[in-house]
Amino acid sequence: MGVPHRPGADPQHQDDPGQLRRRRLGAGADRAGRLARAARRLLQEGEAVTPEQRLAELGLTLPEVVPPLAAYVPAVRTGDLVYTSGQVPLVEGKLPLVGKLGAELTVDEGREMARICALNALAALKSEVGDLGRVVRIVKAVVFVASDPGFTGQPQVANGASELLAEVLGEAGRHARSAVGVASLPLDAPVEVELIAEVS
Repeated sequence: MGVPHRPGADPQHQDDPGQLRRRRLGAGADRAGRLARAARRLLQEGEAVTPEQRLAELGLTLPEVVPPLAAYVPAVRTGDLVYTSGQVPLVEGKLPLVGKLGAELTVDEGREMARICALNALAALKSEVGDLGRVVRIVKAVVFVASDPGFTGQPQVANGASELLAEVLGEAGRHARSAVGVASLPLDAPVEVELIAEVS
């Protein structure tokens, strides 16, 4: 099933959405393997590394903070807690995929979108504290999944965000979590992630 022609999708690939999906799934699988190997290498080395160094080892770059889509701010700190606003998987201002899980999108595609959401949430978190090394732990992640009525794989989709947080932050990235199926999300995004983090 191809990615449907919807507003907000990357226009340069709209002529052949089936080919787009195949390329992205293949790239996602290759990247997941590279990330897992890099994470294992970091653990085996047993060295103290910063979150920024982990990002580099994983071949990831923390993006610019996604500008708010309405009347809110990306993150707010109160005491030693930072709450991020919900982050959708925008990449350079565009959604790579749109639609609902269980209808237009597969679990693997949703998991990849959740990873992008988590990366955007880390960018929002860093904008508030200045350094991801100040994150004591991610307390909770809430993952909203735009779902077809019969779709029940929200936890598997949410794993994309949870795994990314653990890869970047190590033990501090392990967290409580809710994975919630919803009828729709802003911009027809498939996933949205918000974080609560304890910081120093």
